[in-house]
Amino acid sequence: MAYTVELVRSARKSLALEIRPDGRVLVRAPMRTGMPQIRAFVDRHRDWIEKKLRAQAQTPQAEKLSEEELTALKKAGRRRFAERAAFYAPLLGVRFGRIAVRCQKSKWGSCSAKGNLNFNCLLLLAPQEVLDYVVVHELCHLREMNHSERFWQYVAGVLPDFRDRRRWLREHGAELMARVY
Repeated sequence: MAYTVELVRSARKSLALEIRPDGRVLVRAPMRTGMPQIRAFVDRHRDWIEKKLRAQAQTPQAEKLSEEELTALKKAGRRRFAERAAFYAPLLGVRFGRIAVRCQKSKWGSCSAKGNLNFNCLLLLAPQEVLDYVVVHELCHLREMNHSERFWQYVAGVLPDFRDRRRWLREHGAELMARVY
């Protein structure tokens, strides 16, 4: 199977692969990682890449969302994310700032140092359990602004099955993104 790999360098600590909804294969790499190490990483994951590309080619493409539908999702999202954050915040002993809902290309959620939360409106198309996972994930960043072991303990303390929810997002997230991009 033929495919092209695009390299994206950033201030990250590890290598990662991403299959975009349009079939592009991205390898994300730390700024100082050498090309031989990047090539070896891609070669080690060749079977996974090809499996994902084959699955993507066989998946029927859902219709793209219209601007009106996206606007409605964002509006509904403001209410839904606020409700879910208000439910989970006391369980974690945190307080959050404002909530923004956008349609983002690569992020499901984020948390600012000021305690503001941002969520992707496409999560409204996912199962409730997945949406809740992202809300809890971002709220946990109000306690730990990293992905340390302690951070994941906070997540597991509220959602013991978070790995299943996270897996769903990894396996089906590209399908949701394909509804827009």
